[in-house]
Amino acid sequence: LIKKIEAYAEKKNVNVKCYQSNHEGDLVDVIQFAYGVYDGIVINPGAYTHTSIALLDAAKSVNLPLVEVHISKVEEREAFRQVSYIRAAALKTISGHGISGYTEAIEFLIKIIKNF
Repeated sequence: LIKKIEAYAEKKNVNVKCYQSNHEGDLVDVIQFAYGVYDGIVINPGAYTHTSIALLDAAKSVNLPLVEVHISKVEEREAFRQVSYIRAAALKTISGHGISGYTEAIEFLIKIIKNF
């Protein structure tokens, strides 16, 4: 997945930093670090989608264009997965497109950022 994202970003001439953690606080730190360093965020918060107000607060605090990505179609899964806290900070949600959702999110951000 990371190689695919990096190859796509290189082809589009954009810089990306991929980060994965199972620790909510680490994810908050990475979001906050993005302020003034990156032009946008692509995030798949996994189970934190449905539980983390901390990720939402961090995303709102940096005020960067953000795309929420889910490999599976969360809207077709369990009822508790229908709640997404991070969505309140997202310009777009891409769900159910597999790992291609990440490159779709990058493409979306490229278009948004060019219009600023």
